[in-house]
Amino acid sequence: MNTPQAVAQQPEGGLGGYKDALKKFAHGALDPLVRGLLAIGIKADHLTAIGFILCVAAGLQFATGHFRMASTLALFSGMCDILDGQVARGGGKVTRFGAFFDSTLDRVAEAAMLMGLSWYYTAQLVDMAVNPNRVLANLQHGLEPITFLLIASMAVLAMVGSFMVSYTRARAEGLGLDCKVGWFERPERMVLLIVAGFFGLGPVIPGALIVLAVFSIATAIQRMVHVWKITRESGPASSEV
Repeated sequence: MNTPQAVAQQPEGGLGGYKDALKKFAHGALDPLVRGLLAIGIKADHLTAIGFILCVAAGLQFATGHFRMASTLALFSGMCDILDGQVARGGGKVTRFGAFFDSTLDRVAEAAMLMGLSWYYTAQLVDMAVNPNRVLANLQHGLEPITFLLIASMAVLAMVGSFMVSYTRARAEGLGLDCKVGWFERPERMVLLIVAGFFGLGPVIPGALIVLAVFSIATAIQRMVHVWKITRESGPASSEV
C-alpha cells in the first residue's frame, strides 16, 4: 500500500504531463533570451518586479475599458513571470526569498487585474444610475443593469477562487504534502484572461470570468480532495485557524 509520501511523489500523467511538456518547451525556447539577460546583469527579482508593475498597469487598463491594451501588458507580464525563474536558475541564484517574493507578487498582480475588471463593470452600473438614457440604450441590446452587477460579482468570485487555489497548495506544502494538482492553475487563468481581453468589449470577457470563477473554485476543491486522500490514513494532526 502506498504511504502518503509515496503517493505525493508519484509523477502526474494526463493533463499534468502535457503541462510539464509545454513548460519544458517554453523554457527551451527562451534559453537564448535568458542567457542574454544574464549577460547584461538582469536579475530574477528585477523581472519579478517588472512583471508585477505590468500586471498592475493591465488592471488599470481593464478598469478604464481598454481591454486589448490590458491584455498586451498582461502578456508581457506573463513572459517576465516565466523568465524570472529561468534567470534565477541560470545565474545560480535561486533563493527561498526569491520564490516567496515571486509568489506573493503573483497573487497581488492577478488580483489587480480582476479588481480592474470588477471596477469597470461596477462603474458602468454607477453611470447608469445617474444616466437613465444609458439604461434605455443597454436595454435595447438586452443588457439589464443587473447584468453588470453579476459580471462584477463574477470577477470578485474569480479572485476569491484564485486565492483559494494558491492557499490550498501553500497550506498543504506547509504540512509537508505535495499538492501540485489541479486543472486551473495560474498559467491557465492568465492565458484565458489575456485571450479574452484581446476580444475587447463584448460577451467574451463575461464568459471568461464565469469560467475563471467556476474552474478556480473547482481546482481548490480538487486540491482539498487530493490532500484528504493522502492524509486520511496518516492519523490525526493538529489544526490551526
